[in-house]
Amino acid sequence: MEITAGGLLEVRITPADVGKRVSVRRVEAVVSGSPEFTDTVGVLTSWDQGVLLITKKDGQSVRISESSLVAGKIVPAAPARRRGPAASFEELSRVAARAWQPLESEPLGDWTLRAAAGFTRRANSVLPLGDPGIPLDDALARVTSWYARRSLPAYVQVATGAAGTQEMLGAELERRGWVNEVSAEVRIGALAPVGDVDAPAAEAVRLTRVPDEEWLGRYGKVSDPDLARRMLVEGPSVWFAALPGGRAIGRCVVDGRWAGFAAVTVDPAHRREGLATAVMAALARRALEEGASAAWLQVETDNPGALTLYDGLGFARHHTYHHYRAAS
Repeated sequence: MEITAGGLLEVRITPADVGKRVSVRRVEAVVSGSPEFTDTVGVLTSWDQGVLLITKKDGQSVRISESSLVAGKIVPAAPARRRGPAASFEELSRVAARAWQPLESEPLGDWTLRAAAGFTRRANSVLPLGDPGIPLDDALARVTSWYARRSLPAYVQVATGAAGTQEMLGAELERRGWVNEVSAEVRIGALAPVGDVDAPAAEAVRLTRVPDEEWLGRYGKVSDPDLARRMLVEGPSVWFAALPGGRAIGRCVVDGRWAGFAAVTVDPAHRREGLATAVMAALARRALEEGASAAWLQVETDNPGALTLYDGLGFARHHTYHHYRAAS
């Protein structure tokens, strides 16, 4: 299909381009006789019965009528960010998985089914890095059955917005009624600037290998302390940070060149005092001593305070991941 609009704009994509990254322009509305246009960039995940489905880098799916198109083209993969360290989606995904390990796991082709008695979605979801080795419907049936036997909801973790991410899988899950329940950004940055930040309170941060009751109390997501502690200490080199009185806490996992930050939490009575920065600075200094040079973290997209903090520390979005839950 190729449409020429006024001899200037052309639609140079076809249904054969499903799975590719595209840029399209469509007529959104006609106001006083003049068309208003909207541009969309993302992965073309479907083109069926005159409707295109494009998944943007944040995971949002946009439905576009073929008849509204005035321009469209294939675009190259988003360029690698130069602001921080270079990293592939698969590398980061495997590093993140080692930093937040389940109590049990089972392979399904290139997928990994993970469970941890319901403690966090990350440890109780499928990590689908590749092909499950069987048709998708059969794989999803295996997934839902596996989690049902553990009295857990079935989740699949799907990433969007970088080279090699899983927009097609997300679209297939949506077609089968799975619901995107929560989204989070994976951000990366250089580690040294985090350790060098001027944070006087960092000197008071206490670092330990095991979280104590005060740390777990500030974390605030723990119904079974023994289970939480058992999970949280797992990883290549795990550190827990806390300021006196539980004013602020954090966790860092050092894994080769990577330092992964998590659970950075501040007592509401002490927010805007730079305590989160102090905790991260103390953890970054320890990670630098262990040879790490790059940093990563995950932050939910509806947490503006954390997003602002990480912007200031030089973290840039690498990709976004989403937890899809099986329909009830």
